[in-house]
Amino acid sequence: MSGSAFEGFLSTPQMLAVFGDQSVMQAMMDFESALARAEAAVGLITPAAATAIAGVCRAELYDVPALVAASGRAGSLAIPMVKRLTETVALFDTQAAQVVHWGGTSQDVIDTAMVLVTRRALALIDADLSALNAALLALAEQHVATPIMGRTLMQPASVVSFGFKVMGWVGPLVRCQQRLHAAAARALQLQFGGAVGTLATLGEQGPTVAQHMAQQLHLPPWQGAWHTQRDDWVALGCEVGVLVGALGKFARDLSLMSQGEIGELNEPTGAGRGGSTALPHKRNPVASMVALAAAQRAPHRVAALLADMSQEHERGLGNWQAELADWAGLFISAHGAVHALAEAAAGLQVNPQRMRDHIEALQGLVSAEACSTRLAGVIGKPEAQRLLEDLSKRVMSEHRHLRELLLQAVADDPRLQPAVPPEDIHRLFDADHAARHGAERAREQLARYRPLAAQLAAAKPFDVPESNLQDHSPQEQA
Repeated sequence: MSGSAFEGFLSTPQMLAVFGDQSVMQAMMDFESALARAEAAVGLITPAAATAIAGVCRAELYDVPALVAASGRAGSLAIPMVKRLTETVALFDTQAAQVVHWGGTSQDVIDTAMVLVTRRALALIDADLSALNAALLALAEQHVATPIMGRTLMQPASVVSFGFKVMGWVGPLVRCQQRLHAAAARALQLQFGGAVGTLATLGEQGPTVAQHMAQQLHLPPWQGAWHTQRDDWVALGCEVGVLVGALGKFARDLSLMSQGEIGELNEPTGAGRGGSTALPHKRNPVASMVALAAAQRAPHRVAALLADMSQEHERGLGNWQAELADWAGLFISAHGAVHALAEAAAGLQVNPQRMRDHIEALQGLVSAEACSTRLAGVIGKPEAQRLLEDLSKRVMSEHRHLRELLLQAVADDPRLQPAVPPEDIHRLFDADHAARHGAERAREQLARYRPLAAQLAAAKPFDVPESNLQDHSPQEQA
């Protein structure tokens, strides 16, 4: 499931391992072990049979690549796995071999395995997202009032504060984390319904068995099978896609601000990070690159998950299988993005002087809106705007500062001269003064998002006790 080398370098070894063949196979074995112990707890099979089954539910005992290879012909990874598990149990207990996978179906074991590995995947994403949010919030607080040029449609607009800009990155990320927690609480559910979702093979004991299994696997109480009801599951995938998009927004701005001729920000360097095979001076924004690559690919993954929802009757044909293949890729990309940006944010290099230099280089034009607003109170908005448009054109053609031209225009106008003193005009061109509104908004957002981010970081909803099912006897489960 790790894909090519090019997939791997855009993610992390930890996430690749989560969706690796060995990990998925062990999660399937965990399902089978939990099933056997739950059935023993309600008296459907003997404790000895449950112990015999659970004792060999360890992926390292099996030739996992061979099982994966056999799955294509069988039509499901669960079929060769259950067959080999049954054969292995029979080596020690022929009676126990008769009740392996009793009452379950292939989709039960595979979907539950995907839930278990997805929970681990979300734990990785959540930890790095908490670290990224904390780093960005600290950065916003440090530079809450640092002036920087705001840009719209890729062009200079008005002065804001760098803290305000950073909060534009971190606000969506905190909200994404909040929604991920909520979506996962609905989606990470035991899949258990038997052949058509009714648990008919287990009779009246079916729901009780399911509750025992959910408890063992540290999942919420069983609510019923969701074989072809993929809404909550796909909604979780969509939230991961939205997170990748929010990461892409941060990465896009970071990469633009890191351009050599801009130089307002730089990703951390060292240990071969961001180098070039030909140009020794380069500092390539590799974290941004990884996140932007994820943002390019996530929409297609999410679209595929949505397309896979129209599944037939009580078991999908082709669409469920396609969903399984697309799911891992989405998480692999997402963790590559959040991990890379969390590392970059922790060591981000900020250049406030370059931010001021870019404001000053525009010879006061970024203050044109503020000037127009100030004059509008005296001569009205239409006339004030026309005046500033004319003065702005002269700035460009005469290479003069807007402040100089505006001081002269005010001095020459008998309406403006007594109403707009020179100190007011000078204040309009003060970058720190201009950044105050952005700083105020940034402080408001910091007050809102700091406690929420801390709460989300402390929640750790995807951390569960290390579950070794072999440590619990069937009698204890009863």
